[in-house]
Formats: sequence, C-alpha cells, structure tokens
Amino acid sequence: MKVLVVRFSSIGDIVLTTPVVRALKQQKKGISIHYLTKVSFQSLLQHNPNIDKLITIQKSINEVIEALRSENYDLIIDLHHNLRTLGLRLKLGKKAYAFPKLQLKKWILVNFKKDLLPEVHIVDRYFETVRPLGVVNDKQSCELFLSEEDKINVNDTFGLASKKYLAVAIGAQYKTKQVPIVKLVEILSQITMPIVLLGGETDRETGERLKGILPEKNIINTCGDFTLLQSASIVAQAEVILTNDTGLMHIASCFQIPTVSLWGNTVPSFGMYPYFPNNPEKFTLHEVKDLSCRPCSKIGFQSCPKKHFKCMLNQDANKIVGSIEGLKS
Repeated sequence: MKVLVVRFSSIGDIVLTTPVVRALKQQKKGISIHYLTKVSFQSLLQHNPNIDKLITIQKSINEVIEALRSENYDLIIDLHHNLRTLGLRLKLGKKAYAFPKLQLKKWILVNFKKDLLPEVHIVDRYFETVRPLGVVNDKQSCELFLSEEDKINVNDTFGLASKKYLAVAIGAQYKTKQVPIVKLVEILSQITMPIVLLGGETDRETGERLKGILPEKNIINTCGDFTLLQSASIVAQAEVILTNDTGLMHIASCFQIPTVSLWGNTVPSFGMYPYFPNNPEKFTLHEVKDLSCRPCSKIGFQSCPKKHFKCMLNQDANKIVGSIEGLKS
C-alpha cells in the first residue's frame, strides 16, 4: 500500500502528526508513506525514518500535482483538511480519509465562549483518521529526528551542563501568544538556574532587553542564532522548558522535556496542549480562566483586541515558578 499523508503547516501541527506516521509504518506491513508539506517545514520531517518520500511545495499543489498523479496512491490521509487539501483530493481522485477538524465547535467557543469540544488531544483526533485502516495509537511520544549537524553541544557552546538549565521559548507567530517582557521579568527574576532564551531573529531584541533588565542572572540569548533543529537540540538538553503555545512546546514533548506552558488568547481546549501520553505529570498548563473575552481566536492576533492583554499579564508568576521548580529532576 502506498499512502500520501498531507499536512502543510505549521511547526507544532506537523510534529503532532508523527505518532500517526510511526503507527502507520509499524502496524501496516509493506506500507510506503509519502508526506506532503510546505518546503519551509521540511526540516521537521527530512530525517524521519518512517517517511519513504518527502514532497514539498512553495505555495501551490499545482507545483507537484503531476508528480503526485504519477505515484498512483492507494490512499490519501488528509491531516490538514482545508479547501486546498480538498482540491488536492479531487485532483488526484483517490480514496481519502480526512481528520475531524471540528471547525464549527471551535468557532462557537471563540465567538460564544461555549465549549462543545471533546476532551480529546489533537493526536487522538489524527488517529481517528486512520482508524478505518485498523491503525491504533501506540501511546508513544511525538518524534523529531536530528542529524549530527543539528546537534549543539551546550557545554562547548555555552559552558552549560546538560539538564541543568531552563529553556525559555519567547517567540511565537502571533503577539497574543507571546509572554510580555514584564511578565517574563517577573518569572525569570525568581529562577536560580541558567536560562537559555530561544526564538527567531525578531525575538533577539526582547532577549537582549531581558539580559539588560536581569544582569545578575545567567541568561544566554540564542534568538536568531540557530536553525529550528539546532534550537530543538538545545531544548532536548534542557532540564525544563518554559513556553507559550508555540512549536517549541511540541518539540519539547518529542524529547520528553518537562514543560511549563503559558496560554494567552488560545486555550488548551482546542486540543493542542503538550502531548505526554504516558507522563501527564511532566507538563503544567497556566491560563487565566476567568476572562470573558478568552479565547479570542483559534490562532492569534498581533495585539490584544481588548487592549488589556489580561490573559498574559494576569498570569500568576509565583505559580509558574513553582511549576518550574516542581518539574526539575
């Protein structure tokens, strides 16, 4: 059997498909798995031994449609499920299974604050897609495979011992997912272990500001200095990670790194919280639950629609620090 798995984006969503890919490979004898994604996310999958062929697009499926037709797939497993993937399925004309996206229930939660969503992690919803094949969840973690070039020796690079520092993911695609600097200062001022800041080039200035505000702390700002997989390597060697709702949160679960997650405009009810199927005690969720405006979006905004940003500013720094201390080995 030759199958095409489709998930175009984003970092966390793609990482969360890897248990399904592994289960397909292990539970369906002789299966050949091709995976279609955007080129900007190929590094997350390029070393995955369960994927026989990785296919990427820049913008449009028309870039690869003829090549996909020539593969003559037996089945399409649509783990993205949008209009673009519907078009792909129609163009290929092959049998397809698409995962239940629950868009209406998410819309009701965002717009009417009525939670009708099942208490099911998105990984389990992904597995519903392949249930007709007899494939079941093996209850193992997500996976991310690093090459030797991706691995950062934190001792040589930063003078840090592995498992003896706090990784802090300060970046996110949307500002309403990011922890504001005033709250980060409140939290990190209470941390005694070394701190490694992780993010993109756009987060570098925030990292430098944190170092300037907290000169007495051992803070290393790596924002913009490393590739995604190199940052993943740094996460993999941390003792604990402090993170918002972003891709590095899910990458941390691949390496079973204890995770303290802070939630702003989004909510864990969407099913995208850290995936630790056998170790739920290895992560904590922090959110301001008594806000009538939350969640205000499934994804996020570049500024708080209400202009107060209470979902982050009202987070309890002492409880967050307590969670960090409690998850230390």
